[in-house]
Amino acid sequence: MENILVSISCIAYNHEKYIADAIDSFLMQQTNFKYEILIHDDASTDRTAEIIRKYEKKYPELVKPIYQIENQYSKGVDVFKVNDERAIGKYVALCEGDDYWTDIYKLQKQVDYMEKHPECSLCVHAGHVVSALDKKPISFVRPNKGNKVFKVAEVIEGGGGLFVTNSMLYPTKFGQNRPVFLENAPVVDYPLAINLSLQGSVYYIDEFMSAYRTGDSSSWTARNTSSFEKEIKHFDEIAIMLDEINEYTNYGYSDIVAQTKGFNKFNLLLNHRKFMEAKTGDTKDIYLKLGFKRKLIIYLMQYFPSIINVLRVVKRKLIR
Repeated sequence: MENILVSISCIAYNHEKYIADAIDSFLMQQTNFKYEILIHDDASTDRTAEIIRKYEKKYPELVKPIYQIENQYSKGVDVFKVNDERAIGKYVALCEGDDYWTDIYKLQKQVDYMEKHPECSLCVHAGHVVSALDKKPISFVRPNKGNKVFKVAEVIEGGGGLFVTNSMLYPTKFGQNRPVFLENAPVVDYPLAINLSLQGSVYYIDEFMSAYRTGDSSSWTARNTSSFEKEIKHFDEIAIMLDEINEYTNYGYSDIVAQTKGFNKFNLLLNHRKFMEAKTGDTKDIYLKLGFKRKLIIYLMQYFPSIINVLRVVKRKLIR
């Protein structure tokens, strides 16, 4: 068996515009260990597979693809699990086909920490959110100023946006042995982070080492949150998942699960401009406990949305 330490797991579907960026960012990694690049093309209908084949031909020892003939995701198959099960590295590093890494030492930094801290079950870092059109920064995901060990409750409360998916590196064994709540989950990254936090410690490196694209119509977010009805369905599925996690942990996180479900509903209502429902319904207590700054933003969203839009544009320009 090859002496491979990291298995890079890349899920691709109709990513012809982006897949080269992803693979190039894998190939640029400077490490003192071997790694493999596992790409799962889920029956793309564009040129994604053709582009992957070019890399496979050029780097046959590194690039190890699967080319599906029929789309597996639409059949309910966990395509991340497919790569996890064929990984031979000690660790798995995630990056979907429309995202990419920006630091040539990303893998080395994370593996160095993991090797020195065997109790660590997940290592993550900060990342930029960039436009799918031109790769210009729009915002960023930075869950803390400074390195930090996150607790289970913080991971649950933080939701799917707490960490960028392409920052996640974890021991392969934890991806191959999955509890029921992870098997049934409507998404992968959020419940995976929770499951990993239950196995050990979660370490955050406060460095920007990856980019997450947004604004592409073929992305999972665009396909699954394009209407209020779809978001309601997703909200209900996440609520069920959180209840399953609560049961799995013998109800050790009942309070934080209930709180998180409440905040999820509150934010769902705000996102769809249902301000009165958010303020007066069963999420009323959440609104009342908000600080002045947050209440002011909600007020502006409700009555002066144009000001919020201007502030967003200014923020984007500052980030750039």
